[in-house]
Amino acid sequence: MEPAERQPRGKSPAGSWQWARTAGTQRALLDAARAVFTEQGFADASIADVVERAGSSVGSLYHHFGGKSELFIALWQDYQQAQEAAASEAVARARKAGVTDLFELFSAGARAYLESCWQCRDLAALFYAGDGPPGFEVMQRRRGREWLSQNDVLLRLSDTSSDRLYVTILTSMIGEGGREVAAARTRRQATQVIDAVIEYVRLLMTGGPYRPDSPPGAPS
Repeated sequence: MEPAERQPRGKSPAGSWQWARTAGTQRALLDAARAVFTEQGFADASIADVVERAGSSVGSLYHHFGGKSELFIALWQDYQQAQEAAASEAVARARKAGVTDLFELFSAGARAYLESCWQCRDLAALFYAGDGPPGFEVMQRRRGREWLSQNDVLLRLSDTSSDRLYVTILTSMIGEGGREVAAARTRRQATQVIDAVIEYVRLLMTGGPYRPDSPPGAPS
């Protein structure tokens, strides 16, 4: 009888296998949910359809996600993280290449975000449609506020009403551009939308945020 192969300390083949199996099950359920939700919408989709598509079980879905609503939110969070990563990486690459112009940095992130909307247009269309579980709109608004704060930092804006309005307009323009990209029927149409959004951003950023001329002592 041959001696058993010694395993490195801190390593557990059984534990690693269990983790891989769990991750694989979760991924299969998320992929199935993506197919079912984008085909049927959240309201009309059923857990039975999802688990059948995943080759899993209702018990497994509840174990890993808790239910249909939680599965939808997990799918949305995956999508948000992928978009944020794409935009952040694009800005980081631009900075590494020596770009310092704020428009170039902002537009690099915006273009990456919009490209992600095209690459994941099935999910983008689903989430833009607003057909989600109770509380989903609140989560979207909270994410929107976080996005505003990130753009505020990138553009180095001050905490004034005019600057807050400025970053809100820019961010909303990108968001609505994503909606149009997701609705595009062809790659060419999506590219035209993306280019138009970036041009609108350029025009808006040319003069910077509005700076009203206030008389001395007047509130800003």
